[in-house]
Amino acid sequence: MHTSQDLEYGYVAKVDLPFDDALARLEAGLKSEGFGVLCAIDIQAKLKEKLGVEFPRYVILGACNPPLAYQALQQEINLGLLLPCNAIVYERDGNVFAGAVDAAKMLSVVGNPAMEAVAGDVNARLRRAVDSVARKPPIG
Repeated sequence: MHTSQDLEYGYVAKVDLPFDDALARLEAGLKSEGFGVLCAIDIQAKLKEKLGVEFPRYVILGACNPPLAYQALQQEINLGLLLPCNAIVYERDGNVFAGAVDAAKMLSVVGNPAMEAVAGDVNARLRRAVDSVARKPPIG
């Protein structure tokens, strides 16, 4: 089953994969769309370490497409405040979800019309990466 939801600030899809498989597939999907994963933040581990609280598995991937980032930074030098683009995989109520930020909406706060084409391209690539998680058969 693959259901998706457009949020005000992103796109999230419920996927029929175990957490680790979904995370690996999202990383592969991002790579196929020209993104490198600059960082992976294990929110579950950090909340346990810093606050001593239990939290479901939740990983944030900081992704960057170097050619598109370069193009965008040439148009708007302070754009680094909004980079990298975040993608997520998390568990909730026994289900696994994958998602990514809506780059077009995020970059709209810049107010630079020259950014619209780059933002649209980034957004389409991120959405395809998320959708690729649900389309592939389970590993194994």
